[in-house]
Amino acid sequence: MNPRSLLLLILPFLLIQGALRASTEEAEKRLKASVDKVVAVAKSAPDRKALIAGVKPVLENILSFDAMTRRAVGPGWRQFTPEQQKEAIRLFTTLILRTYTAKFTPGELPGVEYKTASSTAPNRVEIPTTLLYKGSRYDVIYRLEETDGAPWRITDVVIEGVSMVANYRTQFDSQFKQGGADAVITALNRSVSESK
Repeated sequence: MNPRSLLLLILPFLLIQGALRASTEEAEKRLKASVDKVVAVAKSAPDRKALIAGVKPVLENILSFDAMTRRAVGPGWRQFTPEQQKEAIRLFTTLILRTYTAKFTPGELPGVEYKTASSTAPNRVEIPTTLLYKGSRYDVIYRLEETDGAPWRITDVVIEGVSMVANYRTQFDSQFKQGGADAVITALNRSVSESK
């Protein structure tokens, strides 16, 4: 095979790899900027209420609560009315915000070590990290997606090998089988009340 033919065979692969690397770098940049903002809020927040208020807009900008809620509910999502879907997203967002902020103590700063990101499929990236907090280390993988020209957003977080979406899906699936969308919303309301 002559060098020109070889180049023509390799060129598409190199172009794809270059595009994937650029996408991966864009996702990493967006995640790092959001983590830096959360750390800045955690550093200055005097209490949990201020912490929640400060990180809420940051997390709403980087987390795709719509996709996370839909995937956490699973196939039953299609049986929710539009109003039930909206309420489920609202409640799930509140639950995640409260659960996330409950893990942090105002003034205590986590450290994050970023590892090599990888593109798992077109418009999907996984960014593995190690979170250092209060003397403990946690392996955390952020799964991000880019859809319809929207910026990269987190659609799942895997902590110590456990997917947040899959964990909630197990719970919601059980509730859905018992009583449909109303049972899931009731369970979400209960979880939100307990997370105060």
